[in-house]
Order: sequence, then C-alpha cells, then structure tokens
Amino acid sequence: MRTPLLLDIAADACPERHALGAGKQVQDFGTYRARASRVAAWLSSKGMPNTAFLGMNGDALPVLLFASGMAGTAFVPLNYRLADADLNRLVARSAPAVLIADDDMLPRIDPVEGVALVARSAFEEEFLRSAAPEPAELTETDNDIAVLLFTSGTTGEPKAAVLRHANLTSYVMSTVEFLGASEDETALISVPAYHIAGVSAILTAAYGGRRIVYLPAFTAEDWVRVAAAEKITHAMVVPTMLGRILDVMEKTGETLPALRALSYGGGKMPEPVIARALARLPHVDFVNAYGLTETSSTIALLGAEDHRAAFASSDPAVRRRIASVGRPLPSVELEIRREDGSPCAVGEHGEIYVRGEQVSGEYLHKKAIGDDGWFATNDAGWLDGGGYLFVEGRLDDVIVRGGENISPGEIEDVLRTFDDIADCAVLGVPCSQWGEKVIAVIVSRSGSPDTDKMASVIRERLRSTKTPEQWFVRDELPYNETGKLLRRVLKAELAKEVCAE
Repeated sequence: MRTPLLLDIAADACPERHALGAGKQVQDFGTYRARASRVAAWLSSKGMPNTAFLGMNGDALPVLLFASGMAGTAFVPLNYRLADADLNRLVARSAPAVLIADDDMLPRIDPVEGVALVARSAFEEEFLRSAAPEPAELTETDNDIAVLLFTSGTTGEPKAAVLRHANLTSYVMSTVEFLGASEDETALISVPAYHIAGVSAILTAAYGGRRIVYLPAFTAEDWVRVAAAEKITHAMVVPTMLGRILDVMEKTGETLPALRALSYGGGKMPEPVIARALARLPHVDFVNAYGLTETSSTIALLGAEDHRAAFASSDPAVRRRIASVGRPLPSVELEIRREDGSPCAVGEHGEIYVRGEQVSGEYLHKKAIGDDGWFATNDAGWLDGGGYLFVEGRLDDVIVRGGENISPGEIEDVLRTFDDIADCAVLGVPCSQWGEKVIAVIVSRSGSPDTDKMASVIRERLRSTKTPEQWFVRDELPYNETGKLLRRVLKAELAKEVCAE
C-alpha cells in the first residue's frame, strides 16, 4: 500500500470535511487531494527522482508529501537549522531533485548540478492560492521509497534513513482508526518537517480525518494563542516545549478547554514537568510516545491511564512507570538483548531491539536490519515485570569508567529528584587514570546548588563509581529543536574545562 492512498480514501469518504489550515484558509479533503494531484503532475514533468523541501511549517508541506508519493518520487525534508556548509552537503546528497525552498532561504543554497530550485512563494501561488482545481490524471509508479529522512547527526554525519511506503502505511493503519476523529478535531503541529513526528502527523491526520493547523516555528506564546483560537484538540510537543507552554498558561490564565490529548516524545520528560501539566490540565489525556526515524515513528506508548495510575500509586514499581515510555505497540515485537545477542531478563539492562512491518532499519546504500527482521536501535533500556519499557539513552552515551559501563540516565534520574535541579546532564570525559570520569552539568533553580548533598545521595542510592567527580553549573543545556540533548556539543565544550582543572 502506498501513502497517497491514505489521503485518497479519506477524500473519497468525506470530501467536504476540513483537512488543512486555520481561520479563513481552510481546505477540505477533496481540495487537499486535488491540489496534491496537480503538484504530482508537475513533479512528474520534471523527471527528478526526489522532491526536497527546505522551509518552515505550513500547508505546502503535507501537499508536497502526498504529491511526491503520487508522482513516485522520494520526499526529502531538509533541516534549515543546519549551518550553511552542512545544509549544502545534504542538498548535494539529495540530487537529482526538485527543491522547494522558502524565499529567504534560497540565498543559502549553492548551485548544485541536478537540483532544480523553486521559490516557495512561486510554488504556493501556482498550486495553493488558486481556486480549487480539478484532480490531475496520474500514471501508476513503482518507486517504493516514500521518504528519505536525514538523521539528526548529533553523534556524527547524518545518515539518510529510507522509509518505504509499506513501512509508513503499516504504522498508520495499525495505530489509527480510519476516520476515527470527529469533525471538530484539530491537531496543532509544531514539530519540524524533517523530523519523523512531522511526517507521521500528516499521514495519521489524513487517515483519521483530523484537520491540521501548523505553527510555522515554535514559541510558547504562539502555541498557546493558536491552540486557544483554533480550538485545538490534539497536539504533540517535545519536553522542552511543554515547560514553556505551562509557563505561558500560568501567566495568562489560559486553560485550553478544547484540548483533549497531548502527546510528547523526543527526549526525557522531567517528572516535575509532567506532574505540573497533569495538575494544570486535568481534562487532557497525556501520552508519551517513543520511536525512531528508522521505525516510522512510535513503537511504544505510555497512555493516559498509565499516567494517572502512576501518579496515584503508592507502589514504587507502579509510580516509577511515569519515567517509562510505556508498553510496545501490539504491531511490533520488542526485546532487550545483551552484547552477545541473548535476551535479557526482566529488569536487566541491555540494547533495545524491535521488529515489525513498520520498521525500516535501512539507510541509503546500507541495510541495518537483520535477515530475521530485527533492528538494533542503539538505545539502552530495560523492561519491568509489567512489560513497561524504560529507555536510558543512546549506547554511545554510556560512560566507560575503569572497564565499568555506567548509564548517564540513572544518575540523571537521581539528580532530578532534587527540587533545585531544573535540568541536568551526566557525561563521561577522558581521564588518564580511569579512561573516563563522570561529570555532572546542572541547571540550578537557586543558583547555589548543594552538590555535596547531591553527591552523597547518588553515592548512597547507586555507588561511589557512579558519583560525579566534577560539577558544572549552567544557565541552560543545549538541545536541538526536537528535544534531544546535544551531549556531543556539551562534552566538547566541557572537555577543555575538565582538562584544565
């Protein structure tokens, strides 16, 4: 099954239902499909195998995604936040391609053979601003690559993850009820186009029959304003966004009565933030979604009832599940494995493996999935007795001190129990005696953290080898726009300071 069919069947079933846009710029599903088909015919005439997009969120994005699939091209959204040199390397790797770019971003792009640049303003004037068109006649295509997504590159050169139509449609159809959304439901999308959550949001909204409203770029003030004005019912945020949204709501007194469901993912959610959100928004169902680009989005969910049960429980085993990502989806298999590939016991830490139709586990010119279909995620984690998955971060982040593997996540979890800790990161930096030494970087609410007490608690709860040997205080920690802590950036910044002491 191909991704454009998700839009086709929705447009056939409810052509007049609202699908895209805000205010007076709302398009129905029939117009949505017709515009996508006209764009597809234009793309076909260009004869390029890839359709790239560089720009802010907006209605052009979902039209291009479906049009690309209709035309048999791979959709390639590019990260506009990259430095120009890095961005141009990705542009070159996207060739041959038609590249639609925001007008103010065009000067950043160097001429590349095989890349046809198109200004977004011209594209939108031609295909989105005109009266609702008649659908174009299209021929069948056989390209099974739907999307090429460059990974974030927080630990190295970005890889081009291949997501085939079968991967994406399997995920959507196994997790979303066809036209399961009521006609008044509207999703606010503020995650960028080049993140898997941005792609899956388009596909799931179309199949579910839910209108999409875009926030071009996130600010907490704009998010709250648009959510209130458009009566947003569903949204997805990353942890750093949620805290800022709550700050604005407390300042303005906004309660967002229309909001029904708020999902979050992309990074570890501090327990105080989600507790604060549950208290301020008791009418909202919160969902923690864990997934990867290579798995076509979500593979595990901590649902609304799980959130409420964890916070209401006095049982430590149940209470700690608020820090989990929930249980695997019924449509995937998930295992925790040791370094030798054998399965871990309940509570034993290892690498997360996943298998299912939605799992691509593939990069351009490189297969990263086993012959048996299992994909090694490079994420560390463990399962409790109830099947709840706890993710501890990337295996690359593991600190090796004197031959002992130390997970930064378990130390960070202890630090987050202190009221004075607004944010924290634990890292390993080179050390001549032990190979690596444990350091902690904290954001303190008071400005004068009691690190001796923190060290004592870590030593008591964990052990001395896991106690940070040096402490650094920062006003904030570096994150990318999808909520991932940039450990490599932080480690490089601190390495000089650590060595100097």
